[in-house]
Amino acid sequence: MDSVPLRVCYFGTYRERYTRNRIMITGLRRNHVVVTECHVPLWHSIADREVAVRSGWRSLKFWWRIVCVYLQLVRCYWSVRHTYDILVVGYPGQFDVLLARVLSWWQGKPLVWDVFMSIYLISLERGLQQQNVIGINLLRGLEWLACRLPDRLILDTEEYVAWFHTVHGIAADRFRLVPTGADSDEFYPRPPQASQVASFQVIYYGTFIPNHGVHYLVEAAHLLADDPTIHFALIGEGPDRAAAMQLAQTYHLTNISFVEWLEPQALTQRIADADLCVCAFGTTPQSLMTIQNKIYEGLAMRKPVLTGDGPAVRRQLPHGEALYLCERANPKALAAAIETLRHDPALCRKLAQGGHARFLAQFTLEAVGRTFKNYLLPMRTPTAPGA
Repeated sequence: MDSVPLRVCYFGTYRERYTRNRIMITGLRRNHVVVTECHVPLWHSIADREVAVRSGWRSLKFWWRIVCVYLQLVRCYWSVRHTYDILVVGYPGQFDVLLARVLSWWQGKPLVWDVFMSIYLISLERGLQQQNVIGINLLRGLEWLACRLPDRLILDTEEYVAWFHTVHGIAADRFRLVPTGADSDEFYPRPPQASQVASFQVIYYGTFIPNHGVHYLVEAAHLLADDPTIHFALIGEGPDRAAAMQLAQTYHLTNISFVEWLEPQALTQRIADADLCVCAFGTTPQSLMTIQNKIYEGLAMRKPVLTGDGPAVRRQLPHGEALYLCERANPKALAAAIETLRHDPALCRKLAQGGHARFLAQFTLEAVGRTFKNYLLPMRTPTAPGA
């Protein structure tokens, strides 16, 4: 049976351009899995989803939109229903799993859901429960139900599995772990192009969300303001950006610059030009339980990476070998770590080389896809629903 290619139908309203979905789909294809995408977009943006949780679910227009989208999904599925072995729901799929379970039962095929993250937890961390308690409780109930329907659930860390067990009561053995990894076609070592300057370039890029703790970076920049050899570049957009900029202005910092989102090629070149990639320093549950994609991307580009300590990241990436860890929510510890790396180029080279070697072994497109495929292969023969 191994000589026959595994066929997967990637199903749902998942975020088509989201890094996790692109890595999982491309990774499977790199491992000779035939992937058919059955996809219809439901959400226009993150803000669109937040509006739905706040009050949009009360609107008839919202429910009509859902009906139309899922009718389109059914039509799409009808055309591919005999062409796959396993149905996989992409992230986020809390709504999609309900329909997918019915369709997979009908065809007698196993169902897998790449949960990846809890949208219930994300909503809590963004304070949406203060705006709509009913909506948050409905979301929690939906996620509780959705987790019980697939034959297999996918997450990226043991810590997140423990959270789902505690909050939703899902047995740990229902999950399999597939690391986030990075798009190794886009993120890979390349020479710097920036003119040689005396400063030590520290780069953050991302969505300025609470679990990144960007204000701690600004505080660290303030503590290091007397060192003219260190400069911070914060790239991206997001909810905490305005507050971070205001804090930098309050301190009259000249060693920090804010840059709006760059096109992929320009962003990867900025990373190549940097001396240190900094990642996440917040203490939200989401931040502690996950290994942010930008961590893997820094490793992929053979850059020294500095991020906040935590059980998930420490389990996968040893401190002082693959990356450098410091205490979270602590600007003094963060500043001290940056200063240490600034004055120890040998350590930076060691981290860059060690992190890159580990990335090539475990976290490339091919490696992530291979891990995922190995979990799917034993399921090719249909199992009993909910097994």
